[in-house]
Amino acid sequence: MKITQIESWIVPVAQETPYAVAYGQFDKSTLVLLRLETDTGLNGYGSAGCDCDVTNETAETVRATLSDIATPILKGANPLLHLSLLRELKHEVGRQPSALAAVDMALFDILGKHVDMPLWKLLGGSRDRIRTSVTVGILPEAETVESASLWINQGFTRLKLKGGLDVNSDIRRVIRVREQVGAGIELSFDANQGYSVADAIRFGKETRNVQVEFLEQPTTAAQPELLGQVRNSRQIPIMADECLLDARDALFLARHDLVDMLNVKLMKSGGIAEALQIEAIAHAAGLDIMVGCMDESALGIAAGLHFALACPSTKYADLDGHLGLLGDPAAAALPLENGVLFPPHGPGLGVEPRST
Repeated sequence: MKITQIESWIVPVAQETPYAVAYGQFDKSTLVLLRLETDTGLNGYGSAGCDCDVTNETAETVRATLSDIATPILKGANPLLHLSLLRELKHEVGRQPSALAAVDMALFDILGKHVDMPLWKLLGGSRDRIRTSVTVGILPEAETVESASLWINQGFTRLKLKGGLDVNSDIRRVIRVREQVGAGIELSFDANQGYSVADAIRFGKETRNVQVEFLEQPTTAAQPELLGQVRNSRQIPIMADECLLDARDALFLARHDLVDMLNVKLMKSGGIAEALQIEAIAHAAGLDIMVGCMDESALGIAAGLHFALACPSTKYADLDGHLGLLGDPAAAALPLENGVLFPPHGPGLGVEPRST
């Protein structure tokens, strides 16, 4: 089998409901889609959802990498030698994880189709469905409660609230949401690096009675040791996000006992192959993982879902980045029932996005 053609294209999308996090406001995004064609008629698809604040990539840089660097490496190669191809590509492109993730997805998609198996089964098949959280951006208190209630009315039972701009407001919003949704709904909180150590400890202490599952990346990614200071206060479980890109980062966090959980995103790690290494480190260190996402096509979310379903260390899923994206070429590809995601039918990723 050989790769005969590589095509990538940019897809601008809009957010049906704009949202805000600690480092910015978002009303639109830009996706990059990738198709690898083979001489057997099997096509593999991948995608990149770019967040320049996290991975230092844009849609334009991703597409340039795919066209100028990935294409010469991949064209004529056997896609089943995917790990070898990914190593060579990573050596050439360095730390460009979203571009690598798009190639990784497409190669795994071809592998699954070649053996006629859904990827989650091929990778281990720990479960066949998973509940996902849904995210409420930074809003005034009353609007936060209203948004949370709307999601609950749609069947979701896990909520993640965003904050990090004002710890006092964040504490009040979490308490109000808990009062509104009751004890049966799981709540988590993401400060997106917006807190000091003192703020994070205070947040944990003052929200303890409302049962927040974890506090995600409260302090700056540039100083991961600060997470350890928050964790040592024992006020609330701590999850790493922006300071965790690849397996090396996971090893550092685990070795120094800095966190309780890891947020693994394919767009940060460079795809499933690297994410599997992170999961192995998490398993060995006794750390739970959450499989998260950027604002992504349902194609990228499907890849994250296959990984989440395959890995025994997966405790949480936060795979909602495709919801409300207007113009997604793979829209409606993922079965979702009352906040539970099911894998698509079919081999590989099971998703065939609309082409250009």
